Amino acid sequence: MAYKNLILDFGKVLVDWSPRYLYDSYFGDADKCNSFLDDVLSSNWYYDSNLGIPMDFMVKEWSRRYPEYAKAFEAYVNRFPETIKGEIRGMNKLLKDLKAKGIKLYGLSNTSAELYNMVADKYPIFGLLDGKVLSGEVHLIKPNPGIYRLLLDKYKLNAEECLFVDDKQVNVDAAIAVGMGGHLFKNATKLKALLQEK
Repeated sequence: MAYKNLILDFGKVLVDWSPRYLYDSYFGDADKCNSFLDDVLSSNWYYDSNLGIPMDFMVKEWSRRYPEYAKAFEAYVNRFPETIKGEIRGMNKLLKDLKAKGIKLYGLSNTSAELYNMVADKYPIFGLLDGKVLSGEVHLIKPNPGIYRLLLDKYKLNAEECLFVDDKQVNVDAAIAVGMGGHLFKNATKLKALLQEK
């Protein structure tokens, strides 16, 4: 069956996001950057941010824990647009082509609404979406099955008519578990080929 709806992650699927893009220049030293990203800006930071904890609170709390990195935490918020280099090659055209064929496009992203709103207008690809669910707004995080069901309910979608696309296998597996099709994103060419097979 051909998919009627495409549900897409944001970072590394629609836009080329990485905190390294910011902190490489911030620290100006590869070892310092690696140490900060690997040992300090850990999964707990992203979990709290994606869950919707206010960024000003996060900066204060993490600066209390790691006072030597207070300015680095502030930079994550104040310079967040620098974590994105641009749209993923080929995705804008592919999504426009799909919309022209009547396929609906939705976003499902683990992200802070505060940070998303800082960059949403900078990238036209976000404007192609027919709807979206952000973890920071609903306080649920992929791969929690609840966030997938919330999107389905919000837009009255049938799971079997949806293809979910993400760069993390665990999130793809969770979508499959709730009845969607799933695709581990590598590039626009492979996604297009998959859709042409359906």
